[in-house]
Amino acid sequence: MDTNRQFEKVMAECRELFKNKLHDYSASWRILRPASLTDQIFIKAKRIRTLEMSGGKGLVDDGIRSEFVGIINYGIIGLIQLERPFVDTVDITNDEALALYDDYARKALELMKRKNHDYGDAWRGMRVSSYTDLILTKIERTKEIENLGGETLVSEGIDANYMDMINYAVFGVIKMDEEI
Repeated sequence: MDTNRQFEKVMAECRELFKNKLHDYSASWRILRPASLTDQIFIKAKRIRTLEMSGGKGLVDDGIRSEFVGIINYGIIGLIQLERPFVDTVDITNDEALALYDDYARKALELMKRKNHDYGDAWRGMRVSSYTDLILTKIERTKEIENLGGETLVSEGIDANYMDMINYAVFGVIKMDEEI
């Protein structure tokens, strides 16, 4: 089990979906404010929790794994929106959007490598449901930071919380793939 390779494989899958959605919709998400992206991630995480609590039985086709993929992509979009404030019309090309995506995907991988070095693959001993709970906790923290206008006394910012949500979601996908 090579965590780096597994992480890269999941991110490649997420990138392909992101690229295909860019083809269909362009970078229409540039219109979203960061708080709206936080809420979108919240919806996905709540759906995962609901599915986990109901034994995976949902009435919509998308399952837990695809919701984790959505969290990864919305987390990266959130990071882009923090860097480049929202606009009223799409202001970047699909190639520019993909380059930004790749930059944040690389940063997420590097963060995971640093944390994994210090924690020694501890995430492998966790339940997938714990990733869901940690993502929901990070969302609540992000909402509070947003409500404070980004002014924190001792806490990491919104970007760090998005990065952690991305990494927990990647771990969720990896664990689910290993269980198949």
